[in-house]
Amino acid sequence: MPSLFKRSLLPKLRSFALTADAVTILDGAAEFRRCLLEKIAQATQRIYIVALYLQQDEAGQEILDALHAAKTARPELEVVVVVDWLRAQRGLIGAKKQPGNSAWYQEQTRTHASEVPIYGVPVQTRELFGVLHLKGFVIDDCVLYSGASLNNVYLHKFDKYRYDRYHLLQNTALADSMHHLVQHGLVASRAVHRLDLPNLPSTRSLRKDIGDLRSRLKYAAYDTTAGSLDKSGLSVSPLLGVGKNNPLSRVIGELIASSRQQLTICTPYFNLPLAVTREINRALARGVRIDIIVGDKTANDFYIPPSEPFKIIAALPYLYEISLRRFAKRHQRYIDSGQLNLHLWRDGDNTYHLKGMWVDERYTLLTGNNLNPRAFRLDLENALLLDDPKGELLVSRQAELEKIYRHTHRIERYLDLETLPDYPAAVGKFLKRVSRVRIERLLYRIL
Repeated sequence: MPSLFKRSLLPKLRSFALTADAVTILDGAAEFRRCLLEKIAQATQRIYIVALYLQQDEAGQEILDALHAAKTARPELEVVVVVDWLRAQRGLIGAKKQPGNSAWYQEQTRTHASEVPIYGVPVQTRELFGVLHLKGFVIDDCVLYSGASLNNVYLHKFDKYRYDRYHLLQNTALADSMHHLVQHGLVASRAVHRLDLPNLPSTRSLRKDIGDLRSRLKYAAYDTTAGSLDKSGLSVSPLLGVGKNNPLSRVIGELIASSRQQLTICTPYFNLPLAVTREINRALARGVRIDIIVGDKTANDFYIPPSEPFKIIAALPYLYEISLRRFAKRHQRYIDSGQLNLHLWRDGDNTYHLKGMWVDERYTLLTGNNLNPRAFRLDLENALLLDDPKGELLVSRQAELEKIYRHTHRIERYLDLETLPDYPAAVGKFLKRVSRVRIERLLYRIL
């Protein structure tokens, strides 16, 4: 590890030993949905669902019905759903005023005899400044991990899907650790309340409790006392982070710094933090081959076709493309040499939501972290770091990457990416206004 990390975290990470057959990479969003429903139906001890949101749509109803059915069949089963407090109480971005998912949660509790508590975690008093972005479903002794939330497109319920990564890890110690954090670090907080019950307290009335929760979360970590510092075999380390210079962000930087031959990065929203860009530049300088896979702007979940009425949210994919174009322009010589490869993903009308990293032939990072300033400073994030010093997962790892690359094409020149004059008139007008009033930099910090 480079000496610039005077207090390196990687060697100090305690991890849980794994066997190769305890790690399964699922084949797409529809398979993820089938696996989740199957695991819920088979659960005998506990089901802890943690996601940014559980949406009121057909797929969301299917998941919630499955949870109630499991609880009815086995009343002793511990079933808990945890979502972001603020996200649950508003409608979809860009849509007309809606009551939010919390009204649906309350209706479901009234109409079911079984009890499936749905807790809202307020990471901040305003959604703009931070949300619960934790991932991972704990079902008995396994962890189903993906960056996906729960709705029709994330679960490929109908024609369209939102592409993510999907891993199933069978490991009791890991499941216990993630369960413990949710149970004692989140649900037990005075700031956290059930969204499925009426008469919710106002966010304003919870300001002090929210502040206390965020302060504690800055120093929180997964309990890995049952783990080991032994790095000789396949293992997994759970990571947690919120706020500036948090442990997860630091480990991401250290992973990039540790790369010697190959680094692959996935992010759906290209807006790299300065710390990540610096480490990428250093990696390129020492000869590391780097592949970065991002979604085409039309594969961004905020994209709205020019044929539809303009909404401010529709400018986001173009802002990410501008950021990517600038990055490509600064690094064109590495693109020309083939050392840096920028890949755009697009598959029809489907959308792209992949996050994570592959470092040399050793580390694989599973995370919901978007590798952007918001993830590094505002949202509550987590990750699972797979350490594979003997290459036991190389075959399945390569198969996952090959499937991701299937719908990508390489950017040969930064000029291949569109710029302001190429954008729809309404988008260009908005972006010019943003640039003129000098708030572009602020936008990139919170996107």
